[in-house]
Amino acid sequence: MIPALIKTFAVGHETDSDEHLAQALVYNAGRLAWRLREAGLQAPEQKTSVSDIVTEADKAAEAFVAGVLELVRPADGVLGEEGTQRPSESGKTWVIDPVDGTYNFASGSDYFCSAVALVSGSPADPTEVHFGAVHRPAMGYTWFGGPNISSTKDGKPLTPLVDKPLNMVSLGTYIHPSSLADPKIFSAWNKVAARVATLRMLGAGSIDLATVADGGLGVWLQHSVADWDWLPGQALVAGVGGLCQRVAAGGVTWSVAGNHQAATELIELLQG
Repeated sequence: MIPALIKTFAVGHETDSDEHLAQALVYNAGRLAWRLREAGLQAPEQKTSVSDIVTEADKAAEAFVAGVLELVRPADGVLGEEGTQRPSESGKTWVIDPVDGTYNFASGSDYFCSAVALVSGSPADPTEVHFGAVHRPAMGYTWFGGPNISSTKDGKPLTPLVDKPLNMVSLGTYIHPSSLADPKIFSAWNKVAARVATLRMLGAGSIDLATVADGGLGVWLQHSVADWDWLPGQALVAGVGGLCQRVAAGGVTWSVAGNHQAATELIELLQG
């Protein structure tokens, strides 16, 4: 089934701009994963922990995106969460998260998405983040934007972020139980968590960051974030004038995004 989908999609999108291609890819990858879940999935495979899992839908969605890119962007590199890697000849690399929030997805929750980012240079330290695209199938939302592209939701411009203090905004975050048991990591996280208006821990970083971009969350914090969990949503926050930064504290590296005032206060707390 996947090879046929790849060929059909590639024929229909071979002349797309990178921007249009990204949005079509996340839309179709997210819908593919959702359809596979509705048809019934086998038990997920465990990766590093009971909550870090992969399903056949993750693999199928990544195979779809990577397969299309092989046909329509053969010179670009590819880095996917589920193991797809292709070196870049053009200098650009597509970073793929086929299903972000897989534990939610496998549990029947609607809080999952498909996400991609396009960067120049190494995804671990890109010279430029061109844009990110995130599609949340259950809600039908597609967010798109980047540092030089005003972010949108379903094609409608998002409002630029307005400065608010940390104690007046919600914190979107995630911390694994093993990190709560680590005194250094917990201490760094708790310095921030104790200073915000309220906490939200929902389990899909790209949706969290997209929600920061469209104003539904005030600021976001998580440590040891993989490139595919950071780059798509970070691009969206940058596209509404937000501050996005990585900061070392408690022996780990934290990814921070939000309006400039709250994010700056958050960073100062981590570094204090």
